[in-house]
Amino acid sequence: MIRVAIVDDNIFLQKAILDKLSFFEDIEVKFRAFDGTELLEKLEKNHHLDLILMDIEMPKMNGIEATEAVKNKYPQLKIIMLTVFDNDENIFKSIKAGADGYFLKEVNPQELYNGIVETLNGGAAMTPSIALKTLKLLREPVSFDESVHREEITLTSREIEVLEQLSKGLKYNAIAENLFLSAGTIRKHVENIYTKLQVHNKLEAIQKAKSNKLI
Repeated sequence: MIRVAIVDDNIFLQKAILDKLSFFEDIEVKFRAFDGTELLEKLEKNHHLDLILMDIEMPKMNGIEATEAVKNKYPQLKIIMLTVFDNDENIFKSIKAGADGYFLKEVNPQELYNGIVETLNGGAAMTPSIALKTLKLLREPVSFDESVHREEITLTSREIEVLEQLSKGLKYNAIAENLFLSAGTIRKHVENIYTKLQVHNKLEAIQKAKSNKLI
């Protein structure tokens, strides 16, 4: 059996990963964690694993920090970053922290399974687009300075509330119910958020908000 742990702060995305792994009888998910801190706590009790599927954007301790901590203490454990984001900085920092592979969450079940097996056999499994970006980073090294990336972005407290709800995977109707607003009002808030953040979709908005410490 291949013993796996899933680390992701979104319960819906955890479930999606579980569903993908359920096709393969030789994969056993030993536990799930919602952030890097919880992962380290659970590893203290049981580090008899083969591989960790690690999200990047998480509270308390993100996936890059968690990868570095795990590799320092349990260097035998393989780690595949499994994330919705493929920006250069995340790729660079993940590899530097010790990640063994990097897949986007849209990966299909068979590709994910093949990547797990390949990684356990000493390979470095990656989504093709990530592999291209990695080669580009090697050819043209970039210095990632967090202070340079911070932008002055101002969102209203209501817009931040809407963004936080979006980051949990909730639909407009559910957010409207939670905030006692109409779905139309939520839609308008989201449009304003996209304009202020200069993004085109929900994932970009969440990523930019997190990188600028808005949520």
